Amino acid sequence: MDMSMALVILALLLLGGLYFFVAQRMGFRAQRIDDYAEAGPSLDIREALNGRLTADGVIYDYSGRVASRFTADITGTWDGNSGRLDETFHYDSGKVQTRYWLLDLDASGNIVARAPDVKGDGTGVQKGSAVQMRYRLQLPDDVGGHVLDTVDWMYMLQNGTIVNRSEMRKFGIKVAELIATFRKVG
Repeated sequence: MDMSMALVILALLLLGGLYFFVAQRMGFRAQRIDDYAEAGPSLDIREALNGRLTADGVIYDYSGRVASRFTADITGTWDGNSGRLDETFHYDSGKVQTRYWLLDLDASGNIVARAPDVKGDGTGVQKGSAVQMRYRLQLPDDVGGHVLDTVDWMYMLQNGTIVNRSEMRKFGIKVAELIATFRKVG
């Protein structure tokens, strides 16, 4: 390999590293819960995710193309700071998926989340108008069975609608994104 080819390869590696560094510090992954601490309206999951809700969403693949669309029926029940969300998803493929979350909230707004398809405990925090959750999602076997590192952000709108944006990564590379809205029923 001659010197000019080595310099080109080095330059490409440096640009790739710079891109990765900047991407980690900007956009979706750069958000911090304190960014929303003073924003309103307040998002308290014990109220916002209590009772009957409906959701509409889109899942995007690694290229940004729509991979799936869904609607969901959700029922949240709370006893103090412990809650359960029962979810039934209806995908555009005709597939129906049922799952649930068990949520525990402490006085500081920290959340521990458990679900049968989550490896270990998910963790999160609510502050101001937002909630952030991090967890390792085990996909069903019919879509590969992979475990994805997932970050969820939920934002409360003035009309009570919650907008949820999730990013899923494998080996640090974004493989999917989900955008959904949640609204109270009735």
